[in-house]
Amino acid sequence: MENVSYFKGFPDRFSGITVSSSEEYLTITNFEDTLQASLQRWNELKMRAIWFNVDLNHSEWVPILAKNGFTYHRAQSDEVTMVRWLPKDEPNNIPRYAHNMVGVGAFVVNEEGELLVVQERFYKHPHWKLPGGYVEPDEDIQDAAIREVKEETGVDTDFQSVISFRHVHGANFGCSDFYFIVHLRPKSKEITMCKNELSACQWMKIQDYIDSPFVHQTNRFFANAYLEGNKRGVHIKATDIYQDYLKKYQKVYSVHFDSDDKSDSGVNGKL
Repeated sequence: MENVSYFKGFPDRFSGITVSSSEEYLTITNFEDTLQASLQRWNELKMRAIWFNVDLNHSEWVPILAKNGFTYHRAQSDEVTMVRWLPKDEPNNIPRYAHNMVGVGAFVVNEEGELLVVQERFYKHPHWKLPGGYVEPDEDIQDAAIREVKEETGVDTDFQSVISFRHVHGANFGCSDFYFIVHLRPKSKEITMCKNELSACQWMKIQDYIDSPFVHQTNRFFANAYLEGNKRGVHIKATDIYQDYLKKYQKVYSVHFDSDDKSDSGVNGKL
């Protein structure tokens, strides 16, 4: 009897299997027979979602997977993930891949009440905006804001609070977009502008920024929200909360009032 080989893969808690080409690579000669035998076996075992992570160097697997009912789920620069839902008697409940981008805008205010503002080098219509950019994988929101300010302007900062956020659809790459406005306090006023990204960078009085014709309506809203929050003593602070189930800390953002007694409230620290 001819020996039959199967993919081993890694099971998950949803009765799924993930196979990685970098772990179980087969040449194109043997791949389809092993795939079909594995699919038959997984059906018999009542497995559900079958995932294949295909390394860029093994891209010859892709058309064969597509031929056998797999569809694209997500892609990185060096890997594509394809999936097939096996059950015939239950709906496909595989979640869509991440469809929201997360960006930050840094609202950096110095002791003189001046706001750090920039102009993008490649923007067609000059306008004053906030330094910022996209959050990197595994990066906290406030850390992204601090990093972007340092990269664009050379100014070192400390996190204070989250002022506001905007959610819009149909942004870059067809994704929805979260944009968090983060209040930072500068450690100095000296600017070293990144000429690759910016055409101008300066400190500007907040009211002058609000009144400027070169400021978009959304940024005016953010500036007014900052002033109103300071006036009322209301801020969104970060708290590190330990999650027993996950065995790690999570950063949680919540409303804080200046009048709160931090020792009694149990927020804005580490729980």
